[in-house]
Amino acid sequence: MGEIRVGTCSWTDKALMSSGWYPAGHRDAEGRLRHYASQFSVVEVDATYYGLPSARNSLLWAERTPGDFRFNVKAFSLLTGHPTRPSALPAELRPALARQPGRAGTDPGLLDEVWERFSGALESLRRADRLGTLVFQFPRRLAPGRPAAAFLRQCRERAAGWPMAVEFRHPGWWREDQIAATTALLTELDAAAVAVDMVQTLPASVPPVARVTTPRLAVVRFHGRSSAWGTGTKEERFRHSYTPEELSEWTPRIRTLAGQAREVHVLFNNCCADAAVRAAQSMRHLLGLHAPAVGCG
Repeated sequence: MGEIRVGTCSWTDKALMSSGWYPAGHRDAEGRLRHYASQFSVVEVDATYYGLPSARNSLLWAERTPGDFRFNVKAFSLLTGHPTRPSALPAELRPALARQPGRAGTDPGLLDEVWERFSGALESLRRADRLGTLVFQFPRRLAPGRPAAAFLRQCRERAAGWPMAVEFRHPGWWREDQIAATTALLTELDAAAVAVDMVQTLPASVPPVARVTTPRLAVVRFHGRSSAWGTGTKEERFRHSYTPEELSEWTPRIRTLAGQAREVHVLFNNCCADAAVRAAQSMRHLLGLHAPAVGCG
């Protein structure tokens, strides 16, 4: 049976920091991470989607967490085909992005340079054995088909040697007639499939399909079940407090994943106040897991 790790998709979300979840004496940058790591064994780094990471932060993350803690790091937006503002790049790379005709990031040379900087900044995290996986979250316009498969292969080639997990936002990837092909493609790429929990009543709803596509890892991300997904503000999109009954729907699926993968990462993205940490604690209880044995502060 593989190890199940439960955590949240951020430890620095403003709503969480203002919720009162962090105790007195643990509200500075170091204290927050040390406290979080005393409660959970995995976290997702969301900020790296919006801007390139820094080597200094990677080093500090490793220093402030126990040896068995894991960071899942979201890939920078340009690397996954999302629109990217030039200001998100270092100044010397902005002219190259501004020259892109149409879809940003189509120049392989620019993508290669961005990847080198992105991965280089994470080297210390990987060397310290704190890196769980890189999470490549692809935009909804990336629909199943040959061009999309070719793009995924290019992403994988660029990230050769790095652990990779893939989350699709286009629901077609996990519809019944496409499941086998999607599973086969991710298996070929040695990339972990990210299963998602979200509201299922919208055209953009991604089916909650859970598949193991690499023996190393499986990932489940809980986005909440708000009907404002895709239309509301960030707070409206992710405002949801999971009930024990909703979480219990997933416990047999998570255990099945753990029977096929060495690790399963269960992460909560319903980041409104302390809803994500409360849901993570509830899920840990339902799975019969305990808080990390060794605290970090």
